Amino acid sequence: MTRSPTRGPRRATAAALCAAAVLFTGCTGSDSPDGSRDTPSPGGSLAVPDSAGALQESFQEVVDRVLPSVVQITTGEGLGSGVVYDEEGHIVTNAHVVGDAERFRVTLATDREDREAELVADHPDEDLAVVRLTDPPDNLRPATFGDSDEVEVGQIVLAMGNPLGLSSSVTEGIVSATDRSLGEGPGTAIGGLIQTSAPINPGNSGGALVDLSGRVIGIPTLAARSPGGDGGAAPGLGFAIPSDTVRDLADQMIEHGEVVDSDEAAIEATVRTVLGDDLRPAGVAVVEAEEGGAADDAGLRGGDVIVRLGGEETPHTSALARALAAHEPGDEVEIAYRRGGEEQTARITLGER
Repeated sequence: MTRSPTRGPRRATAAALCAAAVLFTGCTGSDSPDGSRDTPSPGGSLAVPDSAGALQESFQEVVDRVLPSVVQITTGEGLGSGVVYDEEGHIVTNAHVVGDAERFRVTLATDREDREAELVADHPDEDLAVVRLTDPPDNLRPATFGDSDEVEVGQIVLAMGNPLGLSSSVTEGIVSATDRSLGEGPGTAIGGLIQTSAPINPGNSGGALVDLSGRVIGIPTLAARSPGGDGGAAPGLGFAIPSDTVRDLADQMIEHGEVVDSDEAAIEATVRTVLGDDLRPAGVAVVEAEEGGAADDAGLRGGDVIVRLGGEETPHTSALARALAAHEPGDEVEIAYRRGGEEQTARITLGER
């Protein structure tokens, strides 16, 4: 998987690309109410059927409503996107967009002016962060966040952000899947993601994934990379953090300056990947089980090698993280492990990371 902030400072070099989301090509004539067919106009273009015209109008209304809430965030390392969260100047974005920075330059879509912002908190485990404008203007346009539990596969969505430094850009697609769990990095994973065919390009990170009611249902975070060729972005495979997760964690960061209740499952043990005789990953070794933690209560001890969790193979720590991301604290699942060359199983009640 690959993150989507643009590396190296860039300046926005193009006007808003809203038209990318609303152009229709290849429309054919359709039967009119009186049984006739739409015919090409004298200039050669086809008349737009009523249904297509209504959809186009819906797209444009959503863009007009939401795009003013999408900002560009610039750090010394590059740029990404963010979404205005409230009238106090809080902006939600990805943790990988803010990186190690604590101060930022934020460009609002409403006036294209650069403003100063500072870090409120970040939560890399779920790739979310909150920054706040030091001097919020009166014309801030907070976005409306929807209920991601109501998201359905097949519904049309728009992705809004600043890909490759092209400010206020819009792409279109559908929800391809929900509740995806994907590796974030060695030993980490994000669960519950929304998969979309809307292009997620470098710089889109932290922007808005929006339904046709104008509600933000997710914050784009990952774009898949093709395993072959040059390893470039895999078209039509983007992922977004669901809005319910965004609201929960953002509210905690604003109130407490950190996430105090992550709701992320854990086995509560220090682990590492071990290799087999063929030098390939062969399981996840327990280095130390936290006293009184989930692994300890399930009877695991140092030296045990976890090979499955909840039916999912765990050849390495990233696979274990993905398996955990599919569960919640308090879930009871089966865990399989090797001890002294023999495989054993136990029931483990997952703790919280």
